[in-house]
Amino acid sequence: MKAKRLTMKDIAQMAGVGKSTVSRYFNGGYVKEETRARIHKIIEENGYEPNVMAQIMKRKHSQLIGIITPALDSTTSSRMMMTMDEYLRGQKYTPLIINTNHNELRELMSIEQLRNLNVDGIILIATDLTMAHQKIISQIDIPFVVIGQRCKQGVAVVYDDYRAGYDLACYVAKKGHKDIAYVGVFQKDIAVGVERKQGVQDGLKAYGIDHYHFIETDFSFEKTRQVVGAFLDRHRPTAIICATDNLALACYKEIQIRGLKMPEDISLAGFGGYEISSLITPSLTTIRYENEEAACQGAKAMIDMIQEKDVESQHMVDYVLIEGGSISNLR
Repeated sequence: MKAKRLTMKDIAQMAGVGKSTVSRYFNGGYVKEETRARIHKIIEENGYEPNVMAQIMKRKHSQLIGIITPALDSTTSSRMMMTMDEYLRGQKYTPLIINTNHNELRELMSIEQLRNLNVDGIILIATDLTMAHQKIISQIDIPFVVIGQRCKQGVAVVYDDYRAGYDLACYVAKKGHKDIAYVGVFQKDIAVGVERKQGVQDGLKAYGIDHYHFIETDFSFEKTRQVVGAFLDRHRPTAIICATDNLALACYKEIQIRGLKMPEDISLAGFGGYEISSLITPSLTTIRYENEEAACQGAKAMIDMIQEKDVESQHMVDYVLIEGGSISNLR
């Protein structure tokens, strides 16, 4: 027959002390040396293991920060999580990371779950911020930071997607390209699907290009290969601008398998500034966002909010245009 699991109450009775004394023992508080030795002996003899999570949930401050990410295999997300992990641990906080795999319902449930775990705050790396997100954020009573999307109810760390899109489009147009395709994502993602696309569109218009080919995809490599491949079978533009470097690499693959060369046959540009983008030949022209800076700003804002300091509602993160060899000069 399985032995009954020992409780703190049992230990207190066996040691002849109050439950509060046993609690102080586990939490590192003051306990007489004789009493401490007696409690230690009971624990050793019975193999008692305290319920750490239960103890954490009873504290006013758990020293836990929840981080919700849409993907674990994303270069951007993984960089940001590693940066936040280092920063938060340096501030004596432990990150709890939850992956949602771009599932909106799972994302909303994760916010509730983290709140129930008594975390001191939640950081959301967002690809979409719906009305449901806004509602739940407004209802929870702990610090909340959103990275990547604007948020009315919480603190947001955002990229200047419009200006970055505008600058990259101007760069491509300056090279003399007029027949241009843009590979973008769904409009639910306001930052990438709307603001970045609008920046590209306005940048092209500034150079007299009122028409461009729009190819919609999701963030996946394979889906992008399918839709871009079908497009290239019908038409060959002189340049393709992609909403992310991952989408640009999918386009690069489709260009290659058709026996075409970059940039002689088709020029290519993206957003992201990933290391792998510099490994292809020629290297990719891209916008590199300061993801580590965004992560640091988000983590610092979280700690400041927990410490009840004044925090700006929005932090803007800078970018740089990296000139690779993937854009040909037609002038």
